[in-house]
Amino acid sequence: MLDGQFWTTPAHPKGTGWSSITPEHLILSVSAMILLTGDKPLSILPLSAQPEDRSVKLCDRLKLEKKQHRMCRRDPGVAETLMEAISMSALECQYQFRFERWNCTLERRYRANILKRGFKETAFLYAISSAGLTHAMAKACSAGRMERCTCDEAPDLENRKAWQWGGCGDNLKYSNKFVKDFLGKRSNKDLRARVDMHNSNVGMKVVKAGVETTCKCHGVSGSCTVQTCWRQLAPFHEIGKLLKQRYETSLKVGSSSNEATGEGEIPQPRAPGHHQLTPEPRPTDPIPRTTDLLHIEDSPNFCRASKYSAGTAARKCYKDKNCEAICCGRGHNTQSRTVTRPCQCQVRWCCYVECKQCTQKEEVYTCKG
Repeated sequence: MLDGQFWTTPAHPKGTGWSSITPEHLILSVSAMILLTGDKPLSILPLSAQPEDRSVKLCDRLKLEKKQHRMCRRDPGVAETLMEAISMSALECQYQFRFERWNCTLERRYRANILKRGFKETAFLYAISSAGLTHAMAKACSAGRMERCTCDEAPDLENRKAWQWGGCGDNLKYSNKFVKDFLGKRSNKDLRARVDMHNSNVGMKVVKAGVETTCKCHGVSGSCTVQTCWRQLAPFHEIGKLLKQRYETSLKVGSSSNEATGEGEIPQPRAPGHHQLTPEPRPTDPIPRTTDLLHIEDSPNFCRASKYSAGTAARKCYKDKNCEAICCGRGHNTQSRTVTRPCQCQVRWCCYVECKQCTQKEEVYTCKG
């Protein structure tokens, strides 16, 4: 965590059960994939360190492969972008699953075991992680935090106009190239590797699909005689919502095994050039699209404590929304408490907000053990 830059909670709607995550929960490591994995929390570096020194130390402390380590050190902005991407992905994952039995627990023992399996939850983690890195890198380019990229790669004259009038396109082209290069190619003979790479690509494609064109008029007295336009990514919260929808409709895939070699025979894709996998052969199964998340095995129910989650005992739930589902039929406890909150707030001249303190009783529901 550097100067408090990377642990900013996204502005999600109030009253949704969202709570901030401490840096200790966001244990960082990057192995073959940018995933929420690792053994130790990233140490806080001295604030007096120069930006270049900080980025080198960050690269050294992240668990990177040799090629990834080189890519991290060659641009001072990469390490900070990796940090931002992992933080943003973790926060969004926990937000999207706040009402679910599996609430994107990032504690080391649970996370590591989830990532060893081919569950729907694993698919989501791969997708949200690659989407986070793609989104963060494109934004870092347009914000001027990277040495090797700047605004969206338009002609120089257009870039100068965009800068002059306050617009700068998010550089998705550079970001996609960087992420693909950073993640590297995986074996096509291993079903799990292909599924993981497919799900990572889904995350990148969802980010690309959310690109919008933003325009700004300028001219004499604000007239629109000249218009400057640039490409802008959708807010990451929108990306998270779309990936959660993909999670809900994730398709299970399988392959036959060659007993002589032990290698899985990858089912043929729908058409040449496509990399999607074929689901287990059932006549009613739909053909996967390149934007479908894929998983290999069924998920546990996450009701009871296991090596995959802490279970749902004592979890807070919302009576009319998810108590029945989250508590797995065990019922829930109801506790009344008195809370005091600011209310009837008014803005006073100048310049403060004056609020009354209102006391009310509320009921808290938690799952029985």
